[in-house]
Amino acid sequence: MQASFDTQCPFCSVQCKMRVIEEKHTDRRSTFKIEGLPNAASEGRLCVKGINAYQHALSRDRLQKPLLKTDGAFREISWEAALDVIADRFLAIQSEHGADAVGLYGGGSLTNESAYLLGKFARVALKTRYVDYNGRFCMSAAASAGVKTFGLDRGLTNPLSEVMKTECIVLAGTNIAECQPTLMPYFTKAKENGACVIVIDPRTTKTAELADIHLKVKPGTDLALANGLLKVIVEENMTDPSFIASRTNGFEEVLTYVSSLALSDIWALTGIDEADIRRAARAFGRAATGMIFTARGVEQHRDGHMAVRAFLNLILATGKIGKPGCGYGAVTGQGNGQGGREHGQKADQLPGYRLIENAEDRAYVASVWGVAPDDLPGKGVSAYEMMELVHKRDIRALLVMSSNPVVSNPNAGFVEEGLRRLDFLVVADLFLSETALMADLVLPATAFLENEGTLTNLEGRVLLRGGDRPAPGEARHDWRILSDLAARLGKKAYFPYSNAEEIFEELRVASKGGASDYFGITYARLKREEGVYWPCPDPDGPGSARLFERKFAHPDGKASFAKAVHEVPGESADEEYPLVMTNGRMLSHYLTGVQTRRSPTLLARELENVMEIHPRTAERYRIGDGELVRVASRRGSMIVRSRLTADIREDTVFVPMHWGGVQNVNNATNPLLDPFCKMPDFKTSAVRVRALNAADLAALRATEG
Repeated sequence: MQASFDTQCPFCSVQCKMRVIEEKHTDRRSTFKIEGLPNAASEGRLCVKGINAYQHALSRDRLQKPLLKTDGAFREISWEAALDVIADRFLAIQSEHGADAVGLYGGGSLTNESAYLLGKFARVALKTRYVDYNGRFCMSAAASAGVKTFGLDRGLTNPLSEVMKTECIVLAGTNIAECQPTLMPYFTKAKENGACVIVIDPRTTKTAELADIHLKVKPGTDLALANGLLKVIVEENMTDPSFIASRTNGFEEVLTYVSSLALSDIWALTGIDEADIRRAARAFGRAATGMIFTARGVEQHRDGHMAVRAFLNLILATGKIGKPGCGYGAVTGQGNGQGGREHGQKADQLPGYRLIENAEDRAYVASVWGVAPDDLPGKGVSAYEMMELVHKRDIRALLVMSSNPVVSNPNAGFVEEGLRRLDFLVVADLFLSETALMADLVLPATAFLENEGTLTNLEGRVLLRGGDRPAPGEARHDWRILSDLAARLGKKAYFPYSNAEEIFEELRVASKGGASDYFGITYARLKREEGVYWPCPDPDGPGSARLFERKFAHPDGKASFAKAVHEVPGESADEEYPLVMTNGRMLSHYLTGVQTRRSPTLLARELENVMEIHPRTAERYRIGDGELVRVASRRGSMIVRSRLTADIREDTVFVPMHWGGVQNVNNATNPLLDPFCKMPDFKTSAVRVRALNAADLAALRATEG
């Protein structure tokens, strides 16, 4: 017997459509076949993660009943009992310590419906201002830069299909070949069509192998490099004076600043010589059309916001936006990193990208929710700042939904210590993640095969994901968990939903007139049209595929340049910590690995964490290929396997982010926050490295049991 389920990959922001075909055999065994479905983003392609995503959804490790920790051990309880325990504990803690003593921590993989409801639940059911999500570590720098520059944040300002038509592409701090591999054909076709591809990355990644120009920049100096590129574009008269004059503000201040810079100083800071800076600047400046893409390599720094703005200065100075083959792309990391930050699970936002501290925005959303504007709490704090408040015990109880903060936050040892101080920790997840293992109560959530809802891909295209497969055991949808808990808290009237579409209908109205206007989008349209771009205010009108053709989203219709002053990185190598560690992703894993490490096929490709190190650097520290090494910073350390490669700078090591425990790179990363967007400085941590000796290994075996 055969059954099939049309869905989309739960991992990256491309959101590739696929069909899962289950063949049920007479011996009760099932085999699965995965087919890519035609769609505008991936064009039917799937990567190794998408092909094997079904494996974690069908894993025997899936949580199937609520688990309550008693005397240090979990035991199964009923949903009714679990909801009663949560409601009783939350109410008791709030009664004693105030509404803000309870916090909520969401995730960029939640559907739009669940993300919307998480924000509403925080503000209406709990009346706490402390709600944020792990997308703060993904898109906050690009999002805030887009808002300040253009007046609007959407991942891509123009459709992916235009990549193939552009003459010059800058890929800054993004390894699309491993992080969004189904998009690579757009870039290879662009190159076949004659485009010049410039890659900015301290490693020779699979993406960098495509480059005509690879700028192997020192980690943390992207802002300085962007300023150097702009200096050359200005000096060699490659700007678009007409565009600057008619459609932008603030260029004169930027012009004065970059003119004062010396390329020799930028060379010393970035490690990129003047000739290569000029070559790259000329390629982009002289091209008739061009696009710039940034991702975490540029953004996850203490100056990530301004670094992105420096790259946006290049786009504005050359007039390469608002027309075919021109624009900017923030390469979203998480599956719903775009939609997840638009509808209210971020500390300062309400649905539709409205601001919680704006009186008009508060009044409108309050009217949709049926509450008084004054009843909505004010702005909270960012995700890592929430962990600081947990550590200080200002936050006494925490509900974590679809996230693994003990692994994903910087300075992970500090975060773990804080979570252990909580009076009550609840986690809703598919598995007993590292964070769930610390919880007092764990709730089983549904996976992508079972959970219908909308997600918004990196283009700003809203997609409807099917979820027809029955959930295992008693697993519940995230939105239903929140609705059921709201009823226990006496707020049932505000959460009357029986399916995801009902929530989306409310979300449409709540977003109406906002920056990310979904009002014109319906489930019926999404089924009929496959996907719809936002903003889409009219149910009978098209979405906006290309933004800023005639005006930007600021009140005066103009974009804003920024004087982006570069400094030294947030943490630099020294005698005690002589190398700079950066981090990132691997092709076969995703985020903290909670899902991909439950896929046998994906886990088999990369069983353990590694440290990439240049052979000459490894020789200097007497590290052989494949040895266990300790990587230590001022905050903590991890133990990983060495991987020697000439593809990395000699002053840099690279460690992926997909493991917890002793292999967790975030034991050592820097919690220094960007002042504009509160992005942690993940990408530049000063470290020392050494191979483990026999005594170290014996101690490690004893510790790990």
